Amino acid sequence: MEWLAMERWSPYVVGAGIGVLSWLTFLLSDKAIGVSTSFARTAGMIEKLFAGAKVKDKAYYQKFPPVIDWEWMLVLGLLLGAYISVVLSGQFRLEWVPPMWAAAAGTNIFARWLTALVGGIIIGFGARWAGGCTSGHGISGTMQLAVSSWLAAISFFIGGIITAKIIFNVFLK
Repeated sequence: MEWLAMERWSPYVVGAGIGVLSWLTFLLSDKAIGVSTSFARTAGMIEKLFAGAKVKDKAYYQKFPPVIDWEWMLVLGLLLGAYISVVLSGQFRLEWVPPMWAAAAGTNIFARWLTALVGGIIIGFGARWAGGCTSGHGISGTMQLAVSSWLAAISFFIGGIITAKIIFNVFLK
């Protein structure tokens, strides 16, 4: 079981594993793999703490009830699996500012966390606006040959390339 302790796994093996997992998910639960809805549900659960039961009256939360469901548990499993993986590989360490960020943008913890927070919020809005995240569209949707998912996946790559070029040319050059 040495492969569990490897620092990096083959992207081909991981890709095949994700494909098999996606196939099994459809076979056993008739559901697609995706995680962005779980964040919307979590937002509803947090809102419910402050606003009470009237959250359920909102049209959005009638479509996506603020409950713990299988996607929410998938996110929990992803976090737990990532933690187990990094511990088994011996790579676990706490870093407030990763070395790559420090080299490019300095060691200001607040700037690093603010950038991560704003980026996460933008990604969250984009995923909800697109009707799904990279795993929902890029894995499950393309596997079903959904045109909207293929367009989304192509857009993810184009957007990623443009963003990487901007970041490299503006911040890292």
